[in-house]
Amino acid sequence: MKTTVLKPTRLRDRLLQQEDLNFLLTNRVPRIALTHFIGWFSKIEIPWVTRASIAVWKAFSDLDLSEARKTSFSSLHDCFIRELKPGMRPIDTDPQVLSSPCDAIVGACGDVQGVTVFQAKGFPYTLQDLLGDDVAAERYRDGCYVTLRLTSSMYHRFHAPQDCRVDRVNYISGDTWNVNPIALKRVERLYCKNERAVIHTRLEAGGHEIALVPVAAILVASIRLHFLDVLLHLRYRGPNEMHCDARFDKGAEMGWFQHGSTIIVFAPKGFTLCQGIASGTPIRMGQQLMAVPRR
Repeated sequence: MKTTVLKPTRLRDRLLQQEDLNFLLTNRVPRIALTHFIGWFSKIEIPWVTRASIAVWKAFSDLDLSEARKTSFSSLHDCFIRELKPGMRPIDTDPQVLSSPCDAIVGACGDVQGVTVFQAKGFPYTLQDLLGDDVAAERYRDGCYVTLRLTSSMYHRFHAPQDCRVDRVNYISGDTWNVNPIALKRVERLYCKNERAVIHTRLEAGGHEIALVPVAAILVASIRLHFLDVLLHLRYRGPNEMHCDARFDKGAEMGWFQHGSTIIVFAPKGFTLCQGIASGTPIRMGQQLMAVPRR
């Protein structure tokens, strides 16, 4: 039997065609309308609809529910925001380390170049554009950042990276572009276009300020924070800046996405990435992420 070997140029062309198709199917659609529809559909509490939806989800992803606390779900949404069995995510207890707030695949990461960071190679954006706050942008000048991308099948809740207090949240409404690697290589300043929340935290040890930025995306444009009494979503019309005083122990749950998306962690100058943190590597909530500077 003859084996066909694709030449490098033909293989590259085929991969580009697949990327084109992926981009068209996940971005050149009525993104916000589709997101609203999925938000409604996912909350339908009809057993056969739930079972069929989860079965389709499993067929097109690596969804693994063996770690889930529940064995059955009332809706697709209930499955999206599932809790895990106790002990499934050990928390690194080293006070000199920030732990990952979520399960993810590490995206762009490293040093902040002045106030410029990257969503992908050759695609920069500024902290001012993302955070919507010049003062906050200066706080992380020449600092450190990590982009954490949650795939659709991952655990979707996020947790405190260290003992900390949250004193302010800035909600910024926006679009719902897909945040997969294909879109990140094609849409400039993508994170700055999408709906997001900027969670301003202060570590109890050392008083360092850390920003967690959950960024929503197509099908997943809702963010629930336990310390606020509102659901942040595209139809939210309340104040954009919300002050609070919420304390969290390291590893305590802070909130969830309605499905999955991206969290970008920013730390000031002096913080460094922990060993093994590099673009493309998987990480689990509670594992080492950044090293806190010693005084």
